Amino acid sequence: MSTAASLLSRLPRGKQHADIKRLLERLDYLTAEQLDLVYKAYEFGAAAHEGQKRKSGEPYITHPVAVAGILADLHLDHQSICAALLHDVIEDTGHDKNSIAERFGIEVAEIVDGVSKLDQLHFKSRAEAQAESLRKMLLAVARDIRVILVKLADRLHNMRTLGHMPSEKRARIARETLEIYAPIANRLGIHEMCVELEDLGFRHLYPFRSRVLEKNLKKSIGNQRQMVRKILATINAAMEDAAIEGLVSGREKHLYSVFRKMRTKGRTLAEIVDVYGFRIVVGGVDECYRTLGVVHRLFKPMPGRFKDYIAIPRMNGYQSLHTTLFGPNGVPIEVQIRTADMDLLAEKGVASHWQYKTGDTGSSAHARAREWLQRMVEMQDAGSSEEFMESVRIDLFPDKVYVFTPRGDILRLPRGATVVDFAYAVHTDVGNRCVGGRVDRRQVPLHTPLRNGQTVEVVTSKGARPNPGWVNFVVTAKARSALRAYLKGLRESEAVSLGKRLLDKSLSDLSCSLRKVPRERLSATLQELGLATIKDLYSEIGLGKQLAPLVARRLVDDDMTPVTDVSDSPLAIAGTEGIVVTYARCCYPLPDDKIMGYLSAGRGLVIHRETCGNLIDYRKQPDKWIPVEWESRTDREFPAEIRVDVVNRMGVLAAVAANISGSQSNIENVQVVERDGDNSTLTFQVQVRDREHLASVIRGIRTMPEVLKVQRVCA
Repeated sequence: MSTAASLLSRLPRGKQHADIKRLLERLDYLTAEQLDLVYKAYEFGAAAHEGQKRKSGEPYITHPVAVAGILADLHLDHQSICAALLHDVIEDTGHDKNSIAERFGIEVAEIVDGVSKLDQLHFKSRAEAQAESLRKMLLAVARDIRVILVKLADRLHNMRTLGHMPSEKRARIARETLEIYAPIANRLGIHEMCVELEDLGFRHLYPFRSRVLEKNLKKSIGNQRQMVRKILATINAAMEDAAIEGLVSGREKHLYSVFRKMRTKGRTLAEIVDVYGFRIVVGGVDECYRTLGVVHRLFKPMPGRFKDYIAIPRMNGYQSLHTTLFGPNGVPIEVQIRTADMDLLAEKGVASHWQYKTGDTGSSAHARAREWLQRMVEMQDAGSSEEFMESVRIDLFPDKVYVFTPRGDILRLPRGATVVDFAYAVHTDVGNRCVGGRVDRRQVPLHTPLRNGQTVEVVTSKGARPNPGWVNFVVTAKARSALRAYLKGLRESEAVSLGKRLLDKSLSDLSCSLRKVPRERLSATLQELGLATIKDLYSEIGLGKQLAPLVARRLVDDDMTPVTDVSDSPLAIAGTEGIVVTYARCCYPLPDDKIMGYLSAGRGLVIHRETCGNLIDYRKQPDKWIPVEWESRTDREFPAEIRVDVVNRMGVLAAVAANISGSQSNIENVQVVERDGDNSTLTFQVQVRDREHLASVIRGIRTMPEVLKVQRVCA
């Protein structure tokens, strides 16, 4: 009896265990001890997600089990499978990284933590939260590449079940999949996953176009069957005469790749589907080149359409011979020739022949993947999260340019790469000191795009500095990152100048100036703020990290302060010397929330949560924002908004409203925000005393069987 069968025989019967039983059957390559840990991870995850449901109405644990199943098909190790079963535990339940590490080991906990999304409360916008989540994930991947494999499997299952989401959310997730996750799968060489992610993303982002294309594609494939059989028979017979053993098959056309070719190459559907694709898998590299000769004798090759990815592999490790031929009646034939190992690598990429330890050198795909991920680590200081995301997006597109250094080494660069991109690819210092370039021994401008096979030489000068204008034409992430780092240094000098002006103005408002501030007072203030020099203070103010009015109050002695009583400590909301206080309706602050106050000419002091999206204006108007805090006791109620996803049933609105009233909370307003099939989303505006009272209201709603999800609405 196999290890999997032995464990299965001990499992309890019942429908709720069917999914894990099917998973364990697919994990028969693991040991009994490893399978036992996988089952414990399932039990832990099922208990943690107890009562939670997906949009489809299924128990939430079905999603982690499905993600683990995708990784099982790739034959990943037991730690990856455990992490897949637990990948949403940190984000969606009360368990933290330490509790997972105690039960399943630090490696599993690190993978789960890498996959988990960041808490969006600390970001100004959804876009920044999304970008920062991707940054965290990729940096975690640099430590352990299994993080990205779990994340890709998670995204693949979410895409398979995306039909239960509202149309607007479907479109957003599909676009993100096509722009980020499918290219990452391609970059790591996982072709199977990349193709499915692309096709699913295309279907959800462009549903009408995909239906029309799919219908016509099926029709054209049906019409081509006789021609495909004829070509297959011809190639098989020729290989048999040459004593070459191999498997010849017709290559499927994928929906999104057809759409992309139509759009980028300006071709009609008929022009694309009239190209016949074939794949030949043989025993060794020598046989690949012999087979190439066989097919070239059968059909005339098209000039300039041969690519040797065996001698020069793609950046993701992909190897194959590609050739395009004139087939029967002049129809184009595209042929790929590769070995069985190359074919496995082409389909599964870094997941083929699974090795993840740093000491393993058996897989070129792993080495190339680590090289790419290391560049991601180097880019993490390249400005904001959105800039990092854009750098990743640029770096994900397939490379098409192979150029040589003067010593004959090959560098792989993205299409459109320039001499400056080449210089930074050699080394950051070479890029920073670049003043000119020679391509094939001819002097060329630095913005010259490079082509395949060219030899590039960079001319440097010791005292040279990067030109800010290079940002307008470089295309590689490394070049953009280095240039942004240089420009950031320039911006800091501007921040010092701005900070000085802001502080001078704030001191002037207090009838003071920096010359009048005692040296001891200035030194004490710098020490309190953890700064070394007055220049550092100016920079902090100019960059928006310190508020000029607050710093000015710290610097002014009590006997120098005007009649208004200003305290060094943050203001309390109650007792603000007659200032009108209002509470922002964009983020609904509650006692115990961290808050900031905005001085508005028409509304007095407007209180916002620190996580409010409107604080994006903080850096634009630093003199208008001041820190405030709650009094220790408040004897009033505050408005708050909660969003409740429910199953559509008669009386469900009344039932939820009754539950809220039972929690000693008044309902000010309620509306149905959106409907999606059998589910609805309700938004309630309620009156609560503080965060603890709101949490009690949410807990009460969460216990209701018809409720799928409940959360506080944030700006």
